[in-house]
Amino acid sequence: MSVPAFTDISKPSNDLLNKDFYHLSAAALEVKSNTPNNVAFKVTGKNTHEGATSGLLEAKYADKASGKYSRLKNLNIQIMPPFAPSNHVNFIIGLSPLTGQAQLLMFYRRSLGLTLTQTWNTLNALETKIEAKDSIAKGVKAEFIGSFLPASQAYGGKVNLHYAQANLHTRAFFDLLKGPTANVDAVIGKDGLLAGASAGYDVQKAAITNYSAAIGYSAPQYTASITASNNLSVFAASYYHKVNSQVEAGAKASWDSKSGNTVGLEVASKYRLDPVSFAKVKINDRGVAALAYNVLLRPGVTLGLGASFDTQKLDQATHKIGASFTFDS
Repeated sequence: MSVPAFTDISKPSNDLLNKDFYHLSAAALEVKSNTPNNVAFKVTGKNTHEGATSGLLEAKYADKASGKYSRLKNLNIQIMPPFAPSNHVNFIIGLSPLTGQAQLLMFYRRSLGLTLTQTWNTLNALETKIEAKDSIAKGVKAEFIGSFLPASQAYGGKVNLHYAQANLHTRAFFDLLKGPTANVDAVIGKDGLLAGASAGYDVQKAAITNYSAAIGYSAPQYTASITASNNLSVFAASYYHKVNSQVEAGAKASWDSKSGNTVGLEVASKYRLDPVSFAKVKINDRGVAALAYNVLLRPGVTLGLGASFDTQKLDQATHKIGASFTFDS
């Protein structure tokens, strides 16, 4: 198994406890569309229980890395050295092994595996992200994220670097215009055992702003982890178990050492009813229970229904109901 990123050490239990509970929004709509030339469009809209509406439009273009060149054109002309092939330009000169002279001029196009994502939301915020994976070196992903708020003329610029190998996963996040600041994390793993740490640094203040640590164990059927975040003041223990092909179970206990001795607890389970539907349930230490149902109505159309109930205040209007539609073409 590959080593996860620092924030993903507890991902199986976090996903079970937090994903696919549709009561968080009164109504949600997501439409996905893919074009033949690798452009994917996504439109999302949400209506909160307070009546606020938000939406986002996203367009993503992925140029998948081929790892090789495709020849477009041959020209039989003589060109003298020094010329050599390059992996970073579109023109390559073929050299004769006998004379050392270029006998063939070839025009090549190399796919670098770039992904361009452009988003625009109802807050009138524009964001552009450019990703390059495995083009700099194997296991390295570089991201550049630029944002712009037309109303306030505010700009943002971030650079993220990821490096993943069999027993190591490191990341670095740089905010170039705020601070600048840097957040770095790393996870090492061996035979399912995981250990990781993260730290934030403010360049202007020349000080560490935050730090966290985590340990865990990951196996094909279950994972367990302990994290200490917020400068090692908030502790959480998570557990996830895939009981069989139909049943999943998980729990999370958390304690904030600065707020008292109270320990928060959440327990959740997922049951796959059939190949196209599943149900989820969770309850926390405050007596708030949540139910969810997800069904694939037809290929590309998914319906999600959810509700939450405060079992200690059943006579009060604290309950929430939500629905979600997803269309994927």
